[in-house]
Amino acid sequence: MLWIDLVVVLACIIWGARLGGIGLGTVAALGMCLFVFGLGKVPGNFPGEVLLIVLCVVTAAAALQAAGGLDLMVAAAEKILRRHPRHITLLAPFISYLFTFVSGTGHVSYSLLPIIAEVARKVKERPERPLSISVIASQAAVTASPMSAATAGMVALFSKNGALGLTDVLVICIPSTLLGVLAGAISVLRMGVELEADPVYRQRLALGEIADDSATPSNQPPPGAKWSVLLFLGAVLLITLLGLIPSLRPDFLIDGKSEKLSMVASISLVTLAATALMLMVSKVKPDRVVSSSVMKAGLVAVVSILGIAWLGSTFFAAHQSEILAAISSSIRQYPWLFSLALFLLSILLYSQAATVAALMGVGLQLGIAPPLLIAMFPAVNGYFFLPTYATIVAAIQFDSTGSTGVGRYIVNHSFMRAGLVTTLVSVSTGMLLAKFLYP
Repeated sequence: MLWIDLVVVLACIIWGARLGGIGLGTVAALGMCLFVFGLGKVPGNFPGEVLLIVLCVVTAAAALQAAGGLDLMVAAAEKILRRHPRHITLLAPFISYLFTFVSGTGHVSYSLLPIIAEVARKVKERPERPLSISVIASQAAVTASPMSAATAGMVALFSKNGALGLTDVLVICIPSTLLGVLAGAISVLRMGVELEADPVYRQRLALGEIADDSATPSNQPPPGAKWSVLLFLGAVLLITLLGLIPSLRPDFLIDGKSEKLSMVASISLVTLAATALMLMVSKVKPDRVVSSSVMKAGLVAVVSILGIAWLGSTFFAAHQSEILAAISSSIRQYPWLFSLALFLLSILLYSQAATVAALMGVGLQLGIAPPLLIAMFPAVNGYFFLPTYATIVAAIQFDSTGSTGVGRYIVNHSFMRAGLVTTLVSVSTGMLLAKFLYP
């Protein structure tokens, strides 16, 4: 039955990934129906805490976008890039990282990608270089952001098991992913031929296919946009402080025991309160928040996490003893192998949060130390491996020079070098930090 059930799970993942969007979650739910109603399996743990955090955080990010705060942040980033165009390959990825770190989603990079492509082309820098590492940086920052769905999954998992928390995730993952992004940027500084020697660019230039896009003046930000940015950043800061300094969270007497307000509740309360304040100061109608692109992407994540996490936990619960007996000795001897499993699964799932929900709990069951699991967290950024993710496709389209693209063999695309270097350095650095900080 183990192999039959595994085939069902893999079929749901592959079919759902091919459908895209909410397809992953809904097809996984179809697999759950087969497990529960057809094969009589007990449903696994419902990922309620993860879904709660994701929904609250996405709501705050969507309110920021609706209030014009996101556009304001993009305008500030554009000014920085235009002032230092010659250093765009080093500057652009860290700006992309910062945007994702603050917002919790890599989808904010859509606003930056055309700016990066345009500035690079105008200074005759091969756009492939800053675009490739900027897309990867926006993914890496997801595993270091206190506002991301993937981090929410980690916090919920460790809170439930009484292990580590948000502080530990940030202490390990922020420096490791920043160093990974720096290594990735350095690795692409001389990638490909220089732009003026690129035959595709020269051909497009000769055919007049490349327009001379001049910078258009920025529109005046709507009233309340600045306040929405300050409120959102304040929420991020407060959540970080609540994680770093647990004494800031109140204690409650429950069943005769003193219990501290959980980080799950803290994140949910702070983000929803910040959303309310943003709506008040910006006078944005709630309907605009619900219809924003950030909210739509967040709802897709919620459905995906719900389906795949529930399916994964049900499968693992049904075959826990067999799985642990088969792989525990290898994992205990070589813990880093688990990061490879995270990487491979993320290629199929196209979601860091779904990968965390499906596999991180298995890592705890295998006896991997929580600090090492946190160190391996950036390995869930493997969906750059196949050049089909939305931000990758967008970056290719925004590069009018044709320098960014996919090779003949599919996997030899513009983002592979930056992605592999960033992920490898992030995980390696994280494991060193984990051993040093948690001996």
